[in-house]
Amino acid sequence: MKWFGRLALLCVAAALATGGVVSVHLLRSMPKLDGQASLKGLKGPVQVARDASDVTHITAGSVMDAWRAMGFVHAQERGWQLEFNRRLMRGELSEILGAATLDTDKLMRTLGIIGMARQQLKGLSPAAQAALQAYSEGIQDAWQSGQVRPSPEFKLLGTQAGGQSGQAWSPEDSVGWALMMALDLGGNWGQEFARLSASQVLKHEQLWQLLPAYPGEKPATAVDLPALYARLGVYAPATAKAAQAQPPVSALAQWSDDWVRDMGILEGKGSNNWVVPGSRTVTGKPLLANDPHLALSSPAIWYFAHLKAPAGELPGGQKHPALNVMGATLPGLPFVVLGRTPGVAWGFTNTGPDVQDLYLEQLDSAKPDQYRTPEGWANFEQRSETIRVKGQGDVVLTVRSTRHGPVISDVQPQYRGLINAQRYAVSLRWSALTPDNKTVEAGMQANWAQTVPQLQQAFADHHAPMQSVVMADTQGTVAFRAVGKLPTRAANNDIRGVAPSPGWLAQYDWTGWLPAAQNPGLDAAHIEKKGWHATANQNILPPDYPHFIGGDWTTPERFERIEQLLAAKPQHSRESLQAIQYDVLSLGVKALLPALQRAQPQHPLGAQALKVLSTFDGQMRQDSAPALIFNVWADELTRALLVPQLGAERFQGLYGKRHFRAAVEGILSRQDAFWCGASGCGAQVSAALDRALARISASQGQNLSQWRWGVWHPAISGHKPFGKVPYLNALFDVRTESAGDLFTVNVGQYWANDKQEPFANRHAASLRAVYDLSAPDASQFIYQTGQSGHVFSSRSRDMAAAWAQGTYRDLRFEPGYWAHQMVLNP
Repeated sequence: MKWFGRLALLCVAAALATGGVVSVHLLRSMPKLDGQASLKGLKGPVQVARDASDVTHITAGSVMDAWRAMGFVHAQERGWQLEFNRRLMRGELSEILGAATLDTDKLMRTLGIIGMARQQLKGLSPAAQAALQAYSEGIQDAWQSGQVRPSPEFKLLGTQAGGQSGQAWSPEDSVGWALMMALDLGGNWGQEFARLSASQVLKHEQLWQLLPAYPGEKPATAVDLPALYARLGVYAPATAKAAQAQPPVSALAQWSDDWVRDMGILEGKGSNNWVVPGSRTVTGKPLLANDPHLALSSPAIWYFAHLKAPAGELPGGQKHPALNVMGATLPGLPFVVLGRTPGVAWGFTNTGPDVQDLYLEQLDSAKPDQYRTPEGWANFEQRSETIRVKGQGDVVLTVRSTRHGPVISDVQPQYRGLINAQRYAVSLRWSALTPDNKTVEAGMQANWAQTVPQLQQAFADHHAPMQSVVMADTQGTVAFRAVGKLPTRAANNDIRGVAPSPGWLAQYDWTGWLPAAQNPGLDAAHIEKKGWHATANQNILPPDYPHFIGGDWTTPERFERIEQLLAAKPQHSRESLQAIQYDVLSLGVKALLPALQRAQPQHPLGAQALKVLSTFDGQMRQDSAPALIFNVWADELTRALLVPQLGAERFQGLYGKRHFRAAVEGILSRQDAFWCGASGCGAQVSAALDRALARISASQGQNLSQWRWGVWHPAISGHKPFGKVPYLNALFDVRTESAGDLFTVNVGQYWANDKQEPFANRHAASLRAVYDLSAPDASQFIYQTGQSGHVFSSRSRDMAAAWAQGTYRDLRFEPGYWAHQMVLNP
């Protein structure tokens, strides 16, 4: 017994010692928030203080010092996020994650994000180049000085910031990250692919039933796309399917595969914003609200900061006013992207114009290294890319480009077995991939603006992605402007960029750029007349707008609900705008609910389900049983109507990021026999309800009164990459029950083709902010995780509950209380 006792004591001591070592290591890897630190390159001390809302306030003697300190803080708080994003855009994930992410690396190398970033960096002003240089040096010195230590991700993956090169960040990485945001928000090439894929099995009329035009509009093209592609022999022979690669098996590989497949899809990537002039507010000054809808991630995509520095002169001789700006920064850039100065506030939503076109490049059967142009045959531009892959040898990728841009059919697996690769390749033209892109410059200039006219002047250089910007200043001026660069197309371009076009015909080439002055916009007088202006990714074009800029707008349910709520009050307050942001009434229920209420289910719980649905008002609350039933039923019905015509594999590839709700609404309204089959639409509706009830009851039990939408609809802020690793995801992800659905103002976008959690909230309000121009410190914000990117910090998820419950934190220039204070010394 003595020996057993001694052994037990030894085990306990060993466990305590191990725990002590781990605890010390974790504490040392936490960011330092108080005391003194040093930062090479500073001209003077910089105050870095965190307030009660955990907003970081940087007060410096010069703007260069402020930007350098911003780099230091981002390295402190978001070191792994910067490293992952740097590897992502450079196509270097496989070096640490193995072959699972090889397709992602191939796509990024093919797009050439970093190569284009180098070109665009050269075109920026000396001032902007200096800002990015100071910022990247702040990141680099934070690591090299040892004052920032690796967070657990680095240890688990056995890597360091900057990888083998040791270069943790560079100015070209900042330009590259701006391009990555444009890639996420800036096009419709995925929708063009969807039309190409569906055209293989549908006729022209059915294609536009599956992917309908915006409500009230005709299809953007009258060209019979299925007939065109059949005539050109675009599709691969059926036997080619047999050679298609097997789907990946690991969760990480599945993430990479999905990411590559869904690139260029805009559904779910939206936002809300609106501005109310002082004549319609309780304070007599404007109010502005913004909630960008992006993929939920842990840590969040945003980091809130306040940068303050006196007036001065930048490299190149540019004189600037005092810097005093506060709001959401993107780790990777030194500027506030969304926020306010003491004088003016602004908010973005994605405009969603067509700035990406796919081209069918006809191949020379005798010379496969050539493709057809209007002038004859031309050689592909080719370059070789070497990708390091953990656990195996290097992979050499040959990247082909045409006069339009990179050949993406070489690296997006969904083209395999679809197009005849012996006859065609598919290339991408994208507005952001031009050397004159100065979006970063516009972001810097906006941070000095104090009035709406100054802000509009700053955004004149904004290139991509095109954003619908609402603006308001303390003088009472309000405005709306879509900012960004739009391509123009010839009058005889009958496809109009909505589907892949024959690349050898000059009529489908872009003809130039729309002058910025002709972008959609509204001045204060127009907004005052109505009493507000709102955008929610709907068609923002006025009825008499003379230019075609796209047709793939988000359906207007969110916009219409915002309009209803803004019209419901003669005057608005900060609190009433916050209530609108948290509204969960889904207008997407309106068209389908009557059909569901007429269902004749056979399931034992069918009668109870119909009873609760009979009084369902469309409120997508967390505790709602009818909200759960409706969404699961809509998923089952969508599958039943579309899979027989598209095939299971094609449907799975197109579904998820697309919800096909407009298609289902049209099918039921027409009682369409082609889609509903011989049994009829009524039978499909009833059978879908039976399947939905069986599916829910198997998980949430037989007591319908205890069913909750929030249980199946958690907001999951996924970590990269450990959100896809079993067991580790429980530690690194941030989860909380959430309300809303695909069509609520408080949006809750789910990916119904996800095999594990098809109704989890994946795209939502990545932040909510309301700016009150009546006082500098009257604004508020919230987002879904926390400021820290360190998984073991309580600050990494301390906003999650408040975000889910619709409460906010103060956003103050002068907080009056500091939770943490640190001084960075030269």
